[in-house]
Amino acid sequence: MPTIKGISGPYRLFFYSADCSEPTHVHAQRDGSVCKFWLAPLSLAEKYGMSVHDVRVVRRIIFEYRPLILEAWHEHCGETE
Repeated sequence: MPTIKGISGPYRLFFYSADCSEPTHVHAQRDGSVCKFWLAPLSLAEKYGMSVHDVRVVRRIIFEYRPLILEAWHEHCGETE
């Protein structure tokens, strides 16, 4: 599970290697709760135990760091889209 480096805060942003065949997306985790966002267009795919407030914060973080997240995705998964 590669973690996206360079994003500080209480959320860990990462993706699973087995997900490389899916469209670009990122998972976020905090205290046992998790959500998944598609990156293009930016939209919530699923959430497990994460509050609506935390999902909103994660969405803002992903929006701000989307170039960094996409770079990490393509470094790990290659060009998949």
